Amino acid sequence: MSIEVQNISKNYGAQKALDNISFSIKKGEIVGFLGPNGAGKSTLMKILTTYITADEGEAKVNGHDVSNDTKNVQKSVGYLPEHNPLYLDLYIREYLAFNADIYKVSKSRIEEVIQLTGLTPESSKKIGQLSKGYRQRVGLACALLHDPEVLILDEPTTGLDPNQLVEIRELIKNIGKNKTVFLSTHIMQEVEAICERVIIINNGKLVTDKNLNTLVKEQAEQTIEVEFDQLLSSTDFATLENLTNTNKINDFTWELTFESDEDKRGKVFDFAQEKGFKILQLSLKNKNLEQIFREKTAKK
Repeated sequence: MSIEVQNISKNYGAQKALDNISFSIKKGEIVGFLGPNGAGKSTLMKILTTYITADEGEAKVNGHDVSNDTKNVQKSVGYLPEHNPLYLDLYIREYLAFNADIYKVSKSRIEEVIQLTGLTPESSKKIGQLSKGYRQRVGLACALLHDPEVLILDEPTTGLDPNQLVEIRELIKNIGKNKTVFLSTHIMQEVEAICERVIIINNGKLVTDKNLNTLVKEQAEQTIEVEFDQLLSSTDFATLENLTNTNKINDFTWELTFESDEDKRGKVFDFAQEKGFKILQLSLKNKNLEQIFREKTAKK
């Protein structure tokens, strides 16, 4: 396993930031790490990157214990923290050369990561002259300098414009073909675009750990949007089995919600035929990750 977390807990005074968290990530997986603000995401990432220590439990990165084998963990991990720390007065190559000395890697690696992260057009500039998107690229280039097996990225696309978002997502996805990526974000579309698996924590507890496709398909509730050729009322749908809610969108269009993992579009079509209604439009509206996230992290 590239990352192993067993019964990790962390307290800040009376506040329990992490409460008995356990999971493992195989080599080559791209995993989205989600949770509301204050859920404990950054705390766990700092534990995995040896910036802070856990109060209880064990964690390993590439087989190295984060508590007593910190140097080997640091060699195994490329880390981009939420607030990307950069020396703005340095030129890009200067900054990467400084970090290459720390990692004791060849200077030739600098040109490799500049090309890999798409920094070539801006590579003669000082970091302070760069846009937020290119500063994030510098952070990624630094994280990749020592060719780590694991990338841990904390909110890597915060503050980027839509074009920069697409560029950074594609970059992370391409890098993830050869490395394990553990990615924290608040942007659900980012997880849907990049990740194969999602881990959700709430109030320091793990609430979901599943393959993304499986998680979406597992939702027993489904909503069908249907447009009829004539006016109906909610009582007209009384004969439909497993129907739990009706929502009138306009005079002719309804949202019908069913408690079932079976595709109900055929049943709605049969219902319309039996009643003599014509269907002008019919579509299945599966729950997306954002809806699932809200349900899993709702205050109770």
